[in-house]
Order: sequence, then C-alpha cells, then structure tokens
Amino acid sequence: MKVFITILLGLIACCGCLPSAMAAKVQGVRSYRAPEYTRLVFDLDSPPQYTLNTKDPVQVVIDLEDSVLAARFDDINLTDTPIASISSAALDNGGVRVVLALRTKVDPRSFALGKNEQYGDRLVLDLYDVGAAPASSAAAVPTAAGRPERQADNSPDTIAALTASLDDGGKRDIIVAISAGHGGDDPGAIGVKRLQEKQVTLAISRELAAQLNQIDGYKAVLIRDGDYYVGLRERIGKGHDANADLYLAIHADAADNKNATGATVYALSDRGATSEQARRLADKENNSDLIGGVGTVSLNDKDAMLASVLLDLSMTASVATSLDIGNYLINSLSPVTRMRRRNVEQAAFVELKSADIPSLLIESGYITNADDAKQLDSSSWRKQFAGALTNGITRWFHERPPRGTLIAWKQQNSGETASAPSNYTVRSGDSLSMVAARFHVTMAALKEANDLRRDSIQVGQVLKIPGAAPAPAAFKEHTIAHGETLSQIADSYSVSLDAIRATNQLKSDTIRPGQVLKIPTS
Repeated sequence: MKVFITILLGLIACCGCLPSAMAAKVQGVRSYRAPEYTRLVFDLDSPPQYTLNTKDPVQVVIDLEDSVLAARFDDINLTDTPIASISSAALDNGGVRVVLALRTKVDPRSFALGKNEQYGDRLVLDLYDVGAAPASSAAAVPTAAGRPERQADNSPDTIAALTASLDDGGKRDIIVAISAGHGGDDPGAIGVKRLQEKQVTLAISRELAAQLNQIDGYKAVLIRDGDYYVGLRERIGKGHDANADLYLAIHADAADNKNATGATVYALSDRGATSEQARRLADKENNSDLIGGVGTVSLNDKDAMLASVLLDLSMTASVATSLDIGNYLINSLSPVTRMRRRNVEQAAFVELKSADIPSLLIESGYITNADDAKQLDSSSWRKQFAGALTNGITRWFHERPPRGTLIAWKQQNSGETASAPSNYTVRSGDSLSMVAARFHVTMAALKEANDLRRDSIQVGQVLKIPGAAPAPAAFKEHTIAHGETLSQIADSYSVSLDAIRATNQLKSDTIRPGQVLKIPTS
C-alpha cells in the first residue's frame, strides 16, 4: 500500500508539471512593413493561446499563455515602423508577456494561423497606421487557404495617390495595374536553391512598371512594391482605385514534376465569372460596386434583375477583352521564353474576378524547374520577359486605345502613330524590347532590320526602325439611337457595311442603343 501511495503521489506531482512541459514554444519572430500597416509574425510549435491588451496608447501588450520564449527580438528590423522597441518578461502563471513600445498611435488587429506547407502555427499582429485601418472590426481574417485577407483600403489618400496620373482634357495615361504575387509572410512557391516566388514576382513587376513608365501615355501602378502581403480582394480594390485599364497578376508556377517548364497566361473562366456574379449579387455590400472602368455605373440603385444583367454584360466583355489581350502577350512572350500553353488558359482565380477591368494572370515559369528557375533568378532575363510583356501590352492598346487617353488623342488628332522615324539612337536604360514596344514593332522585326544576332544594344547605337503599323483611317463617331440598325447607319454615312464592321471589329450586326461606332470617312 505504501508503494502504491508513493507512486500515486508521484503521478500527481508530475501532472502538476504538465503545463510547462506542454508549453507552446515561440520559435521565431518576423516583421514586415506594408504601406498601411506593420505586421509581426510569431512562429510557434503549437496553436497559441493569447490575449491582446491595447488600453495603453503608447504600448501594445501580448500575453501568451502556457508559452516559453525561444527567440530573440534583437534582429527584428523596426525601421520605418511605429514600434520603438520590443521587450519580454515571464508571467507568474508560466506564460510570456511581450511589450511593444510605440512611437506613434496604431490600430492593432490580431489572429492565429494554422500550419501550412511553409510554416507551423503562427500568431499574426497587424499594427495599422492610424487612419489607414479598415472600417470593419475584423481587419484580417484567415481564409480557407490559411492566408489573412483584408478589405480594400478605399481611403481618400490612397485613391488620390493611385490616380495621380490621370490627366484632364481627354489625354489621360493608360493605367496598367501590376500585382506581384504573394509577399511578406506568404512566400508563394519555393523553388530550386530555395528561390522564393514572392521575390521573383516583385522583381518582374518592378521591371515591367519601369519599362511602361518610360513610354509616353502609359502609367504603371504597383499593387505591391515591397515584401508585404496584400489580400486578394484588396488587390482587386487597389486596381479599381487606380482606375486601371488592365490588371496583370505576376506569378511563378510550381509542380511536383521537376520537368514541368514554361510560361502560361490565364484569364478568368466563364464559370468563375458566373460564380463571381452570384457572389456579388448575394452580398449586399458588393451591390454598391462600381462597373464601367472609371466608376460610371453603380449597382446600388438598380433592382436585382437589372443589376444581374449589368454585371453579366460587364463581366462577359471583360473576360472577352482579357482573352484578346492574352493572345497578344503570348505572341510577344514566345520569342523570349518557352510557353507551356500556346493559348490563353482560363481558371476561376479570385484575383481576376473584376467586373470591369480586363485581368490576366501570368505564370512566368516553373520555379521548381532548374532551367526556368535559373531564368527567373536572372535580372537580364527578367528584363527581357518584362520587355516582351510591355511589347504585347502596348501593341494591343495601340490598336484599341481607350477613349480619353493620350494614345487615342494622338491617333485622332496628330496621326503621330502613323509612322515611325527611320532611325533611333539608343539611350541609357534602353533595351531592345523597350525600343520595340516604343515603336510598336516586334523584337524579331527590329533584329532583322538591323541584322542583330543578339538582344543586346549599346548607348549611342543607331537602330533602323521598320515601318510601324499604318495610320488608322480617319473616322467620325456615331452614338446609336433606339431603333437604328447597322445598315441604316451605313446608308446615312454613305459607307459600306463591311467598312463599319472592319473599323469596329464587329463579329455580328447586332448593335445596342448608346453604343458608339467609328464611322470611316476616308
């Protein structure tokens, strides 16, 4: 009996030690700075139990229950953040208290994330700059994929900054929103030699933006311009805030098959468009979304049937335009890299579900393939790849410039795009792809005209520019009235039906009231 009692007392004593033995270990702490907030990520070996205290305006206190600290705060970069310092202390109950001393007031949000392919359990703390936090009390919510997602920041300052490039007088820039995939705590795919997708996508996006911004009449807006995470819906919102004419999401693919290689261009699938329409109509808040590219049509004053029709028309047109632009990009990319698919693929990507902005997702290559990864990690190849994208984008908009843009104004008033100069002297920063994009010719044509065997060019080198596309025929604009037919319009202007069809790229003679037709006059 004495032996039994001794064993029982020993078990009871051990049970008292269980909380510390099972304590969650804080293995590391990481920080990321985004334009609107600072993110701290605590990596743990088990799900966190914690409380957040923000009563003191000069500090934020996190109490981690049943936890031990096995990480240091010395290496955390606090530059350009509201955090002055981080300290910690043990709690009497066996937990850990982490104290953030603040330089400025913040609006904190926190949530826990479970394990995924790259990370274990995590506690995420987002410190929003005062005035930049979302209106919703749930600033960040774990999605089904285990990634936090936040509502778009529609503050006046953000919108003003993103739309600063718009000009009055019908000479605005063509806006291209470029979204570098992943970022911050979400590295995306991990490839050969631990190459991270988030690094590749940001490098390509920055290069593409730099090249577009050197071309008169174009303005690139980077949805993410640093190592931080932006939620998928927020990315769409930022594209809308910028009044984008085109939205490009840049990614890098991954596969278990290490032989998988090549780039792919994706547009939204019809099924994805249909499901997005249903989601928007089912969500009362989303019924106030604007459609029409520059926010000219609101759904909040329409009945359900009309709203459904408007969304259907807008998304159908957006997907069709995306497919057309995608084909131009494939044609431009083919001389630069291997294409895994020669046609535009379609899938229900959330990031492409914008009702009124043509949207494409570019998988730049397979980061898990040795050859592709070598290219993706090369700055010279990324410049070529971005140049090919620039070429495809500018060629498409050259043929179909949006109304009210500088490119459209030049074509209508000065005929500036009718012909290119016979020679061009290479300037500092130029690449062959950029010169090709500037004069709307292919890189292959430029190389052939100058007997170039390589893509490299030198400052001061004189290039012959092959003939650009012929000037578009002069035309008038006609707004279709109720009851008009295409044949009646052709008769009234004394032009052929074929001429109107060709000028407006009509696939049928079906027209609708309010539609604007170009009527050739020569």
